[in-house]
Amino acid sequence: MRKVLALSSLVGVLLTSVAFSDSYTIDPGHTYPNFRINHLGFSTMYGRFGTTAGKLEYDPAAQRGSVAITIDAASVNTGHQERDNALRSPDFLNVVEFPEITFKSTSVDFDADKPTSITGDLTLMGVTKPVTLTVTGANCGEHPLNKKHACGFDAIGAIKRSDFGINYAIPTVGDHMDLMLEVEAFKDE
Repeated sequence: MRKVLALSSLVGVLLTSVAFSDSYTIDPGHTYPNFRINHLGFSTMYGRFGTTAGKLEYDPAAQRGSVAITIDAASVNTGHQERDNALRSPDFLNVVEFPEITFKSTSVDFDADKPTSITGDLTLMGVTKPVTLTVTGANCGEHPLNKKHACGFDAIGAIKRSDFGINYAIPTVGDHMDLMLEVEAFKDE
């Protein structure tokens, strides 16, 4: 009988410690993966991707979270159509062969109940590499317009595009790229 009680106590502790995080669906109208890169040594070029989908799992009290984002590579937009077409070509993103860019977290670090960094696997041009993003802001609460529970975060990290096989025009166009994620998501009901 003691073994049964000890086992049931252990199961209860384990179930409590792996309590389920809240699940959120990314709002594609308010989620913007952005990037910036040196352009010809003269300036910094900014761009963004306009079509995203994904999920968040988040439990700040338990210091647990995850994110999975899928980005439509062809939705790249720098505000210049000719450059956007070049970015979609095989020289850069090769969107015909690799239509999706994905980021799937493997860990989230916290300071108290706030996330501080997200480490995950970035897949770009069919190559997967680990990337760590620094969380610069995170907040959850009732959305003021639709009254649904929402969470959002901003994060930034750096990659070398050559690590993903995007070597065209290096060093004229920078190898180092900063990635920025601006994410908003609504709690699943």
